[in-house]
Amino acid sequence: MHSREIRQSFLDFFAAKSHTIVRSAPVIPADDPTLLFTNAGMNQFKDVFLAKGTRPYTRAADTQKCIRASGKHNDLEDVGRDTYHHTFFEMLGNWSFGDYYKEEAISWAWELLTEVWKLPADRLYATVYHDDDESARIWAEKTSIEPSHILRFGDKDNFWEMGETGPCGPCSEIHIDLTPDGSGKELVNAGDHRAIELWNLVFIQYDRQPDGRLEPLPQRHVDTGMGFERVCAVMQSKASNYDTDVFLPLFQRLSELTGVTYGASMDGRQDIAMRVIADHARTLTFALSDGAMPSNEGRGYVLRRILRRALRYSRDLGCSGPILHQLVGTLADSMGDVFGELRDRRDAVERIIRAEEESFITTLDRGMEIFGELAAATARAGGRMLKGEDAFKLYDTYGFPFDLTRLLATEAGLDVDGEGFEHCMQEQKSRARSDRREKQQTGDGAGSWQWFSDSHATTFLGYDRLAMPSTIIGAAHASGHLLLVLAETPFYAESGGQTGDRGWLESAAYRMQVTDTRKDGDSFVHVVSRAFDKVRDTEIDPMDIVIEEATPVDASVERILRQETERNHTATHLLHAALRRILGSHVQQKGSFVTSERLRFDFSHFSKMTPEEIQAVEAEVNEHIRCAAHVSKHADLPYDEAIAKGALAFFGDKYAERVRMVEVPGISAELCGGTHVDNIGQIGIFKIISESSAAAGIRRIEALTGRAAEMLLWKEYHELQDVRQQLKLKADEAVAEKLAELQEEKKELEKELAGLKSASVIDALVRDATSAEEIGGCRIVTKVLEGVDADTLRSAAMALREKLPVSAGLLCSIADGKVSLAAFSSDVAVKEKGIDAGKLIRLAAAAVKGGGGGRAELATAGGKNPDGVAEACRIFAEDVRRIAGAV
Repeated sequence: MHSREIRQSFLDFFAAKSHTIVRSAPVIPADDPTLLFTNAGMNQFKDVFLAKGTRPYTRAADTQKCIRASGKHNDLEDVGRDTYHHTFFEMLGNWSFGDYYKEEAISWAWELLTEVWKLPADRLYATVYHDDDESARIWAEKTSIEPSHILRFGDKDNFWEMGETGPCGPCSEIHIDLTPDGSGKELVNAGDHRAIELWNLVFIQYDRQPDGRLEPLPQRHVDTGMGFERVCAVMQSKASNYDTDVFLPLFQRLSELTGVTYGASMDGRQDIAMRVIADHARTLTFALSDGAMPSNEGRGYVLRRILRRALRYSRDLGCSGPILHQLVGTLADSMGDVFGELRDRRDAVERIIRAEEESFITTLDRGMEIFGELAAATARAGGRMLKGEDAFKLYDTYGFPFDLTRLLATEAGLDVDGEGFEHCMQEQKSRARSDRREKQQTGDGAGSWQWFSDSHATTFLGYDRLAMPSTIIGAAHASGHLLLVLAETPFYAESGGQTGDRGWLESAAYRMQVTDTRKDGDSFVHVVSRAFDKVRDTEIDPMDIVIEEATPVDASVERILRQETERNHTATHLLHAALRRILGSHVQQKGSFVTSERLRFDFSHFSKMTPEEIQAVEAEVNEHIRCAAHVSKHADLPYDEAIAKGALAFFGDKYAERVRMVEVPGISAELCGGTHVDNIGQIGIFKIISESSAAAGIRRIEALTGRAAEMLLWKEYHELQDVRQQLKLKADEAVAEKLAELQEEKKELEKELAGLKSASVIDALVRDATSAEEIGGCRIVTKVLEGVDADTLRSAAMALREKLPVSAGLLCSIADGKVSLAAFSSDVAVKEKGIDAGKLIRLAAAAVKGGGGGRAELATAGGKNPDGVAEACRIFAEDVRRIAGAV
């Protein structure tokens, strides 16, 4: 069977067993800070297992994209060396949420493997937890497995836990014996590739307590996972996952690009390289297609490590240029029918990977050269360990991840001091933390409130209402604020980049000002920072208010602020659409922040926008606004229906099965839970105020709408009129041309002044030099000049070497805490005395913690230690004395 058929037959089998076939979650987990990448099929159902969420179905099946390249589950170091480890893989799985349990899970697994896929029953082994008699009995009574093939193991192999606490339970694994003679029983769970695990059936029935006790769960669940690549190898009778049709298109493309054929390597080195590159290309392509970006931290750095590791291995194929991006199209063609995002994001992913490759290739050769020198020096000293500080230098200067340095060291027969490297890393982080603390501004603590945990759910009615009666169902105090939860509310709680509403809550006794609204689970927390006692008609401290649950209140949102926020939020949708049309479909929202004052929009793009592009985007948004189109807000749509209608969904965001779609027909359609204007004409005007870099590959636009944009335009108009008056310009005269003319005049005057100043400095130096020290017929000039720039310093050095036939000198100046040096040696001093200004200035520059160089006749340098200037002059003069005196 082809891999595509194997995947589909799994899904079809469980669809026939009344399972809902769900889409794969992105490999970038949503709302789960504990994971860098989705690493198992159960990740998207974690909230169900923790009893914090539900699904509209009780049975599910899917193929889940997974990455294991960091943390506890990390196969990166093994990829390429063997034939069955991957950083990216698919996990086929089926689940029961309080529905069926062990008997069905075991029976169906056996049915699929032996009756549908026709795997040999005599080669299959089932492992069960050592005291799980129920599973052992089901295997013996409900399947045709050989009884001696039912094996019992302990906690390490057959008890699954989500973490140190939480849902857990025994599991039953299905292994296949791949030994030639069927003698693999003793190899089960022994880490031998000749008896591999195919499928893990987890029976979640306990809740592990902090003290280690196992409490029975109110509902029991089934969570299974099967390695897709492994089962393809078994089904296709291949000795390796990499020999299947899953990887064949990638190897064919690599052969076209490099001329190397997989499997033809005499020593296996090129086969390892092809496996690494194929695997890593899959990881990068899927991760970037789901919205990740390479960076210097977190998951972005893991991806950068993977890319750089692959580039190192590409050298074993004789490839010195970018190659990984050329595999993206192959993956889109071979797997895009199952994972449509590969096709949708192909162009963008290719550009991102190519840019990363080109960036690293420029330093890869130099870094490998430096590594070679360090390795040779270590070997000459009789050592076997590369120093940690050397590994850190490769990381910090040349971008070599530690595992890449370790790979190179292994190839050179060396180890690397990992503890020393980590020590250097921690020192750098400590310095960075110290710098951040020094720069941190003291705020009001608004971002550090500790919300109370409450199970009360708030019903949001603010899409249609800005004022309504409600009831308080929760209250607490924190950081000088009163926090209230209402049963129903018109207040929008901060979410999706839109800030929370502000307004008023009024009870019989108090009038309370809400300055923010936040989410705590399903509760909407209204933050009260000011309050008034209605009876005494005085302002009181919110911390002194005691509100009982079930207290009725009238809730009202600040209408003007909400409307201005809605203008900005709807404008982000128009902005996104304009960016995608003008810059390209690779543009994808990477974050937004919408307030009543302004909007901020982050998006994927690879270069700074030109002024022409910014103007075109702004013009298109304003043209749409003038069209005054109606905004359609489709509530409670099935996710798939919304996508079919053309709604943009952002991989990495978490969407429910039913969603809300905001659409401006013919312009924009996005899944969005925020509040919006009813007609885009209400936005009034849109004005971009800045475009900048937010992170690697991510740009940021800040903009204004409505009244704020109008006020900015008036402010700029009045400033322009003030400039006109100061320049005494007529109405038809161009301000920019007049300013350019004045700037040119200023430059000419500054140049003339600099020339006069330079001539004055040179004359004074020549006069002083006549009495300067002379050794062996050579005058030695050292001078510290005040208020002289580097150009004047260099000009003075050139003039002195012409006016003093046999001379050498060092001129220094200090400006803004930085040191400039200029050294000279006259023609006679160079030829007859051997005085080289370029060499001598490097020695002198060390005293000012700097460096530089140049020709023997003239050289320059810089430094950052003004206190070392006198020492620099002393060193230079001493060296000239030594050289001139020896002739």
